[in-house]
Amino acid sequence: MRRQALAQRPVAVLGGTFDPVHYGHLELAREVGTALQLPEVLLVPAGDPPHRAAPVAPALHRLAMVELALADYPGLGLDAREIARPGRSYTIVTLEELRGERPFQPLALIVGADAFLGLPSWHRWRELFELAHLIVVARPGLDLAAALEAPLATEWQQRVTTEPRDLEKLAGGAIYEQLITPHAISASGIRAALARGDVAQVRGLLPPAVLAYIGRNHLYRPSSDAS
Repeated sequence: MRRQALAQRPVAVLGGTFDPVHYGHLELAREVGTALQLPEVLLVPAGDPPHRAAPVAPALHRLAMVELALADYPGLGLDAREIARPGRSYTIVTLEELRGERPFQPLALIVGADAFLGLPSWHRWRELFELAHLIVVARPGLDLAAALEAPLATEWQQRVTTEPRDLEKLAGGAIYEQLITPHAISASGIRAALARGDVAQVRGLLPPAVLAYIGRNHLYRPSSDAS
C-alpha cells in the first residue's frame, strides 16, 4: 500500500545493535543523508535483535554510546523506541509506530546489501514496502540485481528506481541503491581488540567520547578483568 505523500524528503532509519557504535555506522548514515539531502537519519539501537546473537553491552550502555557519538553529527538523530519496547526488536513494528506518528512523511529504511539479500527472512518483510522506501547501501564489487533470488527479485523489479526524487513522491514502496565510501570497520573487531586490552588498535575507529565511555564503564574488557 503506497500512501499519499506531500512531496517532501524522507526521514531515514538505520537500525543496528551498535555494539559499540563506530565511524562505519556514523559515516554511512551521514553519507546517505548528505547524498539524498535527507532532513534526518535516525539511528535506532535494537533492544533484542531477532536475526543475531544478543548484544554484548547492555541496552542502556549502547544507547548512551550512540547519544555521545551523535554530538558531532548534527544531521543524525537517536530513536530509543526499540530499547524501550519489550520483546523482539522487529523493524516492521518500529516502522508501523513511525508511520502512525508521521502519516504522510516519506520514510526510508537504510539497509546494507547483505541484509537486503536476506530480507525474505525478516518478520513480515513484504509489509516493509507498505510503510517505507528501502535505501540499499551497495557493497563494492556486488551486482545486487544479479544476486537476487525470488521472491525478492520480483520486488526489486517492480520497485527499484534510480531517481532520488521518487523517494519524495510517495510515503514508501520504492527501492533505491546508494553508493557510499567503504569503511572497513566492524564492531566485532573493536570488541575483540578491547577484549585483548588493545585500546590503541581501536583509536580512530570510533568517537573519542565513546571510547572514553567504554573505559569508564568497563565494557568489552579483557576476560581476565571480568570478575
